Amino acid sequence: MSKGVKEKQIGALIRLVVNAGQAKPAPPVGPALGQHRLNLMAFCKDFNARTQNIKPEVPMSVTVIAYKDNTFDFTIKSPSTSYFLKKAAGIQLGASRAAHETAGVVTVKHIYEIAKIKQSDPDCQYMSLEAICKSIMGTARSIGIEVRRTLD
Repeated sequence: MSKGVKEKQIGALIRLVVNAGQAKPAPPVGPALGQHRLNLMAFCKDFNARTQNIKPEVPMSVTVIAYKDNTFDFTIKSPSTSYFLKKAAGIQLGASRAAHETAGVVTVKHIYEIAKIKQSDPDCQYMSLEAICKSIMGTARSIGIEVRRTLD
């Protein structure tokens, strides 16, 4: 590190799920960020601007790094794998007994498309597409969604 440059001290790490383009200073965003004295309107404007090209009802996972000088940075991840699987299968809920009943069906093409989206997430950027697909298939199995080559 060069002289004269101070590294910011992290005050908190806040994880939120906020619908795309719908961040408001009301709960859950307001109380979570307000207790760390962060600028709520700046977060809401920036988040809504970054997610304006995504459907409004899509839940986005946000990680906010609050610094001790009351500034912040945040990263937005794509929705959860189970959200995408349920949308692809056309269901609201997974199976209550996943190993014994099937809640829905998706194709290998659906798995591949979800993997392409998840590949841009910071957690998955160093994983191969095949590894991401296997992980998604495991999630599908755990919520009772069957994966087939083609739909009949």
